Amino acid sequence: MLGIPPGIWLTVFFIIPLSLIWLFSFGEKRGLVDIDLTWTMTNYVRAMDPLYLQIFLKSFWFAGITTLVCLLVAFPIAIAITFAPSRIRPILLLLVILPFWTNLLIRTYALIAVLRTKGYVNFGLEYLWDGLHAILLFFGMDPSGLIGERFTPAPLLYNNFAVVFGLVYVHLPFMVLPLYASLDRMDRSYLEASLDLGATQLRTFLSITVPLAMPGIISGVIITFIPALGSFLTPDLLGGTDSQMIANVIERQFKSANDWPFGSALSFILMYITFFVLAARALFSKRGSSMEAG
Repeated sequence: MLGIPPGIWLTVFFIIPLSLIWLFSFGEKRGLVDIDLTWTMTNYVRAMDPLYLQIFLKSFWFAGITTLVCLLVAFPIAIAITFAPSRIRPILLLLVILPFWTNLLIRTYALIAVLRTKGYVNFGLEYLWDGLHAILLFFGMDPSGLIGERFTPAPLLYNNFAVVFGLVYVHLPFMVLPLYASLDRMDRSYLEASLDLGATQLRTFLSITVPLAMPGIISGVIITFIPALGSFLTPDLLGGTDSQMIANVIERQFKSANDWPFGSALSFILMYITFFVLAARALFSKRGSSMEAG
């Protein structure tokens, strides 16, 4: 009986709408709003066009780079939180989840203020340039030959860098939290034993810490990669004309082009890829459990 309310909720608000979109992917657009269900595969064949395949690959590239950078940045953060004093640990965790208290749109516009030509980053770089310029003049050196006569703002916005930077900023907490959960459950006696037996800090980290944190790494990679792959707002606001991801193409099909069948096909291709990643993760976990049991 307890499963009936959530079952109804999932059916009405998830399964039925998703089923309709799946049916639309096999339809054809007629006029402005009409869709004929003809069970055609034309939309899926059209999605295999090199133009859309390139956008898919670019989306995978952005999501992969985002996941890698998040992993490299989140691991030291998770370790620092794990080994912090117990009275400070809740404050550090609060700082990690604090961005979730602010709307994503507001945070993205804040990044625009940081990365734009006259933003805070370029302001800081110009301040450093002025300082270096004054130091070179003080020592009687010609700064124009080393750093130029005038400061040139770095192009940090409306390009691929801005998209990846924004995706990392948005998804970093999703990597930190599962890593912290795994590291917090780690038996620290293994670390002490490794160091007592003469292993270096690096060897202990690679041989003990990383394997023990592997469940958190896998979970963090999945819950970072999949949302980054389907990200829409960040590339739309921070990216240029050559930085669009597949979610932006899907949005244009549903709104600007009013081609719901093709947008539905693109959406389900992205969903199929997501299911494949989740299935691969489940298979990997099952094999890992079997190996441990054996």
